[in-house]
Amino acid sequence: MLVDTHVHLNDEQYEEDLDEVIRRALDAGVGKMVVVGFDRPTIKRALELADEHPFIYAVIGWHPVDAVDCTEEDLEWIEKLAKEHPKVVGIGETGLDYHWDKSPKDIQQELFRKQIALAKRLRLPVIIHNRDATADVVRILREEDAAETGGIMHCFSGSVETARECIAMNFMISLGGPVTFKNARMPKEVAKEIPLEHLLVETDAPYLAPHPNRGKRNEPSYVPLVAEQIAALKDIPVEEVARKTTENAVRIYGLDE
Repeated sequence: MLVDTHVHLNDEQYEEDLDEVIRRALDAGVGKMVVVGFDRPTIKRALELADEHPFIYAVIGWHPVDAVDCTEEDLEWIEKLAKEHPKVVGIGETGLDYHWDKSPKDIQQELFRKQIALAKRLRLPVIIHNRDATADVVRILREEDAAETGGIMHCFSGSVETARECIAMNFMISLGGPVTFKNARMPKEVAKEIPLEHLLVETDAPYLAPHPNRGKRNEPSYVPLVAEQIAALKDIPVEEVARKTTENAVRIYGLDE
């Protein structure tokens, strides 16, 4: 069995064929999926999916790109849902995104700190989005003592050295479709060098479909392609990658066995 530790089945791209997408995932051996909601509409849909399917769980939070839109009422609502809903297993995705310029850096950083504090209050892992902001992400994790709750570096694209810094702060390293891309040097190095006990697999679907589906809509049935690439890079059986990353996901998220 595999766990897709980060997927957006709540995305409108799945409106027409969600049942088929879920069936293909289960048929491919993806036994559990964690759906991430990052604003009010996607959070509501993530919780609906978690209610509808025993193998789907939810992570809820506010995306850094939209940090400028997040109010104190939104954060209070997220906290209330996380306390009340038994299948909320993490806070996020939060972090920093300096690629897009919708939300100023200072507003992103303030919201990031607030969501780390929220995760610590709730004793839930925090799921980190990082785009073009590695130094500030690592600095804020350290300053806010995020190691207390730990979490996941989602769709990790940084260096082996950065991965080790994050592991030292109690974070798992999650690899997605880019590890299968020919030109993705750093994810491949991370897959080779970081021990399996610190790794997770994900799709981030509908984004970042792995080779040979790059450029198409991604879906959780493709997560075995990620596991196969990690196994090839480590020169170990794919079954070992599946077993260990599933154990890791169950542990970090507190999933049902």
